[in-house]
Amino acid sequence: MVEHFAVRGGARLDGAVDVVGAKNSVLKLMAAALLAEGTTTLTNCPEILDVPLMADVLRSLGCTVVVDGSTVTIEVPAEPGAAADYRSVSRLRASVCVLGPLVARCRRAVVPLPGGDAIGSRPLDMHASGLRKLGATTEIEHGRVVAQADELRGAQIWLDFPSVGATENILMASVLAEGTTIIDNAAREPEIVDLCTMLQRMGAKIDGAGSSTLTVHGVTSLTPTEHRVIGDRIVGATWAFAATMTGGRVDVRGVDPRHLELVLDKLRSAGAETELAADGFTIAMDGRPTAVDFVTLPYPGFATDLQPMAIALSAVAEGTSMITENVFEARFRFVEEMVRLGADARTDGHHAVVRGVPRLSSAPVWASDIRAGAGLVLAGLCADGETVVWDVEHIDRGYPRFVENLAGLGADISRVTVDAER
Repeated sequence: MVEHFAVRGGARLDGAVDVVGAKNSVLKLMAAALLAEGTTTLTNCPEILDVPLMADVLRSLGCTVVVDGSTVTIEVPAEPGAAADYRSVSRLRASVCVLGPLVARCRRAVVPLPGGDAIGSRPLDMHASGLRKLGATTEIEHGRVVAQADELRGAQIWLDFPSVGATENILMASVLAEGTTIIDNAAREPEIVDLCTMLQRMGAKIDGAGSSTLTVHGVTSLTPTEHRVIGDRIVGATWAFAATMTGGRVDVRGVDPRHLELVLDKLRSAGAETELAADGFTIAMDGRPTAVDFVTLPYPGFATDLQPMAIALSAVAEGTSMITENVFEARFRFVEEMVRLGADARTDGHHAVVRGVPRLSSAPVWASDIRAGAGLVLAGLCADGETVVWDVEHIDRGYPRFVENLAGLGADISRVTVDAER
């Protein structure tokens, strides 16, 4: 049996929606629990497929993990295993984030090269280089990353690119290294700050969270903690794009609007009105949006995860937009599916030019990754007839209760299960 989403366009989204914990944070926080023996509890976790997948990775390392709704409890043994299970890791790109904690805690890590979304190459060179500067050896053996060290010592580490994953792995390894580690050109994403906050509660000494320079003073041990995951800014922004595209009004609750300053500014340029609150925002749109250009960059730039939503908005906006992708080269495969929906779009290298049309036309389309799937659903909300979105398991990996939340805002959408052999 397989599932698809049936989306019938024409509805104006109206109402309120709650945003829960960030996918791009919770998986790394689960990995960070490996740094301390005992029980760590995470609350406000999103109920998405990636959380139980990450739980399986931790179980393969000897942890006891209980996922109970939005609460995840992780019991870490005195001596966790150092080799992650291939079947668990292969389904989840973020599982590579156990590399740093395992090297720090066990002085050895064996992690199969991870799977995940098909959005382009994401090499582990910076991860490995950073660990080597801390004193570890790293190599690829039979499709596995093998890292080990007799001891870890603080070092000055410069990242060629502010990679989120590399920053996280090096950060988690360095908190138990002897001496001081300085990570220059570090990623600045709110999810990095969330990780630093949890590590500090565990006893780590970290300065500069949210800046491009992280200074870590190593400690000999950490203790388990309880931590609330920050709201998912990508999910919150997705609802903002949906409201703008459909000419709706939506109250988005549970996310820090400071994490979405650039996104909301772009949507205001497209014609939307916004009202900010301490724990969310309201966005309203009257009429057709105006074309806006987008350039993806590391935070605080426009997130690459929102590029599909930017293209979907541009496809129905008045005027011509240019979208420039600077992070993941394969994101533009999404454009091929948008063209199936009647979008006037073409790509050239890492640029896409989109000329807006008043209305898209329904068609069967396929989601290649989490955010592409969400973008196709949003496009379907602005199309004539019924759009069928396949491979929706990608969307389920990043958006809890996606269909239910959209339906609650007035969208005509349903999840359909069919026999794959028919």
